[in-house]
Amino acid sequence: MKLKDFIIPAIDIKDGKVVRLLKGDFRKDKVYSESPRDMAELFQELGFKRLHVVDLDGSLEGVPVNLQSIKTIRSVFSGKVQVGGGIRGLKTCRVLYDEGIDLLVVGTVAVKDPELFEQMAQSFPHRIILALDSRGGKVATSGWTQESSLRPEEVAKRYDSLPIWGYLYTNVDRDGTLEGVDVEIYRDVKRFVSKPLIASGGVSDIEDVKKLIGVVEGVVVGKAIYEGRINIREL
Repeated sequence: MKLKDFIIPAIDIKDGKVVRLLKGDFRKDKVYSESPRDMAELFQELGFKRLHVVDLDGSLEGVPVNLQSIKTIRSVFSGKVQVGGGIRGLKTCRVLYDEGIDLLVVGTVAVKDPELFEQMAQSFPHRIILALDSRGGKVATSGWTQESSLRPEEVAKRYDSLPIWGYLYTNVDRDGTLEGVDVEIYRDVKRFVSKPLIASGGVSDIEDVKKLIGVVEGVVVGKAIYEGRINIREL
């Protein structure tokens, strides 16, 4: 497998800019680009097959806020685009689907409104990625500002029979820290599910990426790319 096919670059958007948070803390953001479009064009030029786009403002508001940026990214990137942040209803799913977004990353609804999440999965079969955002071993919701009493594997098992695409497990405690990946947490989740799993959180260098090959089906990488820890031009 080519590393470029395994890595999913992240474009996190806040106030229209490309940023990275530290452990999901919106007060600890760092701007890496004024233009999400420029980043999408770079990833397109370098041959990446998939992008992970997060509307950070939307995750707090409960509805997409940076929709224009998402549309622009979709227009310049030919590979798959998965979008998360503020997807809390069928109408939002339809808007993004109609804009050509390939996969919709949904987390909060799965915890707070299981019936609605099932409707989403049935209405958009194999287009929903269930986000398992884990902080302290429990699933965080609402832009990582609230903590549930549920463990990630509990949520994953509950929905594994639905026609979802698979799972995105974010280790919030390591997200944006460059501390390295905890491979075992992904192995644990894989024991409970039958669908693909994407890892996220803590990647510090290319060795971290290699550790995950054979364990998960892809890895979201943000800060390690933006800080130059992974030279994407040399992959």
